[in-house]
Amino acid sequence: MKILVLGSGAREHAIILSLAGEDVDHDIVAAPGNAGIAATVPTVNLDPNDPTAVTNYAIAEAVELVIIGPEAPLVAGVADELREQGIPVFGPGKAAAQLEGSKTFAKRIMDVAGVPTGRASRAATLTEAEAALDAFGAPYVVKADGLAAGKGVLVTSDRDAALDHARTYLEQGSVLVEEFLDGQEVSLFFVSDGHTVVPLSPAQDFKRLADGDEGPNTGGMGAYSPLPWLDEAFGSEDAFVAEVLETIATPVVKQLADEQTPFIGLLYAGLILTSKRDSDSDRGIRVIEFNARFGDPETQVVLPRLISRLSELLYAAATGTLATVDRPTFATASAVTVVLASENYPASPVTGLPIFGLGEADAVSGVHIAHAATANRDDQLVSTGGRVLSVVALGDGFTEARARAYEALDHISLEGAQFRTDIAAKVAS
Repeated sequence: MKILVLGSGAREHAIILSLAGEDVDHDIVAAPGNAGIAATVPTVNLDPNDPTAVTNYAIAEAVELVIIGPEAPLVAGVADELREQGIPVFGPGKAAAQLEGSKTFAKRIMDVAGVPTGRASRAATLTEAEAALDAFGAPYVVKADGLAAGKGVLVTSDRDAALDHARTYLEQGSVLVEEFLDGQEVSLFFVSDGHTVVPLSPAQDFKRLADGDEGPNTGGMGAYSPLPWLDEAFGSEDAFVAEVLETIATPVVKQLADEQTPFIGLLYAGLILTSKRDSDSDRGIRVIEFNARFGDPETQVVLPRLISRLSELLYAAATGTLATVDRPTFATASAVTVVLASENYPASPVTGLPIFGLGEADAVSGVHIAHAATANRDDQLVSTGGRVLSVVALGDGFTEARARAYEALDHISLEGAQFRTDIAAKVAS
C-alpha cells in the first residue's frame, strides 16, 4: 500500500518501523517526521494538523491509508476531512477524539456506558476546584480538561501545589478534580472500526521523571511489555484482556456508535488495578484516562512484539472490515524501552545539542532506536525537544532486555541528558 503516517515522534517511528518490517513492500511516507524517521522512509514538509493540506496531499499522491499518530490532528478534524474524500484513515473523527480531547466528555461516556472509573468533579473556577479538592481529600488529583501533551495531570499530597496546578490550567479552560486511586497501572490498546474491537498486548509505562517514581509527571520515561504479574492477579494475561474488552472497551465503542460518533482508530485505555471493590464480582479495574491514539512510549514495546501485519490490522479498521481479520498475535519476547530526555525536561528542555553514539547503540544485539525529537543540522544529529530518543530492546526475559537497553544507553552521549535506571526492574528475574 501507499501509506502516509502523520507525526514526528518516537510513536510514529515505531509505527513506521513495524510497517517497514513486514513481508510486504509498502510505499511509506511520513509527515513531517524527524531525523530517524527520515533515515527509514521519505518525509514531506506537511502540516499534520491542517485537514485540507493533508487531504490534498493524500489525493494527489494516491495514498491508500493515512495513519494519524498524535492527538492534535485528530482533535483538529483531519480524519473527518479525509473520510469525506473517501480516503481510508486510521484515527477517530473530531467528535470521537473528544474521548481524549475532553476529560469531561470521557467521564460522561464512561458514566453512560457503565464503565468503572474514579469519581470526578469538573471545576470551572478556583473556588470550585478548592471545594472539590477538599471533598475528595489527599492525595489530590488535578487534570487539565483538554490536551496538555501528557503534562496536564498532577498527583500530590500538597494542597497548595494542587491549587496552583488548577490555577494554571483554569486559564485555558476547566479542570477535573478526581479521587485518588492507588494500584498497578496498565496501558492496553484496542483497535476499533467503529463496531468491532480487538485488543493488543498490555504494557506498563513510567510517567514520573526519576527513579522510584519520583519527580514531576512527564509524557512517559519508559515502558515494558508483556506484564507477567497479570498471570497471578487474573489467571492469565488473556483473561485480563478479555475482561477489559468486555467491561470497558466494547461498551465505550458501542456508546460512541450509538451517539453517531463512531470510534475508528486506536483506543488507549489507561487503567489502574485498585484494591477498591464495589461488589463481589468487581475485580478492581478502573479507567484513569482514555487516549484516542497509540500511546508513547508503550507503542515502542508493543509493536516490536506484534507478529501479525500491522498494516492489515489498521487498514481493516479504517475500512470497517475488522471482523474479517484474525485477532493479532504477539511474540513471547520481553520488550523494554528507556526514554532519553533533554536536560531540564519536562519544564524547559535544553535543545539543539549534538547527539553521539547512536551507531554503537544500535549495534547492540536486540536493540533499535526510535527517534522522538531529532534533526540533522550541518550533518550533525541534534536534539529538538524534551524526549529525544526511545532505546528499545527485546530479549529472552526482562533481565536480558534491560541489560541490552542500558548497554545501548551507555553508548549514547547528549549533554545534560536524563533517563531512568529502573525501567522494568521489578519484573526482571
